[in-house]
Amino acid sequence: MPHTQVSDIQRDRAKQLRRAMTRADTLLWRHLKADRLAGLNFRRQAPIGNYIADFVAHSSKLIVEVDGESHDFEERIRHDERRDEWLMSRGFCVLRFTNDDVLKNLEGVVLSIAEAAEQAAPLSLTLPRKGGGNPSAGAFLTSDIDGEDKP
Repeated sequence: MPHTQVSDIQRDRAKQLRRAMTRADTLLWRHLKADRLAGLNFRRQAPIGNYIADFVAHSSKLIVEVDGESHDFEERIRHDERRDEWLMSRGFCVLRFTNDDVLKNLEGVVLSIAEAAEQAAPLSLTLPRKGGGNPSAGAFLTSDIDGEDKP
């Protein structure tokens, strides 16, 4: 997948945000890092266009945002709406949680992310079996009494 160029300013800002994560971000990151959630590879404070996503799983195009009190103001809400529209126009699904959601109901937040990731996961196509051919065009498998599949 081709990557868009990230400016030095954007890269430095993302690094700064990684070093200064909130308590809620840190708690959630413990559940998202190292492919712990549904095998997804989340990145934290990742630049996307002119924005920096709190957490993103590029494989499923899922973004998780954890918002503090500064997101309660009308101007900030409008900015977040424009940001989410831009991200969604590029195929991302954006989930938003408050710091309180994460601090008071971490398991519920993680479950919501896992469910969204499952829905956003790209469809996997099955490859033909060794020897090629299209299994749906020919013989069908049936199970015998002991549960083994037979052609």
